[in-house]
Amino acid sequence: MGMVQKRKKMHYGDTHLQRRWRVRNRRRDLDQIDDDMRTRSGELINQNVDLDKPGFAQFYCVHCAKYFIDDRSMQAHFRTKVHKRRLKALETEPYSIEESERAAGRGSFKQPKKRVIETQPSKDEARAGKRIKVEEKPEDSNAMEEEAPTTSTKVTRKRTKKMET
Repeated sequence: MGMVQKRKKMHYGDTHLQRRWRVRNRRRDLDQIDDDMRTRSGELINQNVDLDKPGFAQFYCVHCAKYFIDDRSMQAHFRTKVHKRRLKALETEPYSIEESERAAGRGSFKQPKKRVIETQPSKDEARAGKRIKVEEKPEDSNAMEEEAPTTSTKVTRKRTKKMET
């Protein structure tokens, strides 16, 4: 009897293939997406027809920088965990050069500002004139949340000290 056949690894040492796999699924970074949302969100939603892109470049999620084949799949994407996670990540102000200098000790620390991000409007709403809104959260609401008493306060009881005999 011979030895049991072992599965051969096909791509051992093929670093050129590993490089291709590493960058194939690369998406735009948060600071690039933030710049797109602020400056050119309208033109990204209403792009010209491009036959090389999925859905002829008519269905584009600005927050995730992704093309979809039709409106139904894009609306389904808006309900996914991936899209909601990206919206949550975009709520904080993107990392900037000024912030990196403050972290290095050149300036005083400032907390990154929180923003309110909503999902982009559908194709029909965008044609009607609705745009992506990026609003900063008012700082007064944070202070009120800290001062407001909670409903589930824990009652602490005093323990009686045992008498030493």
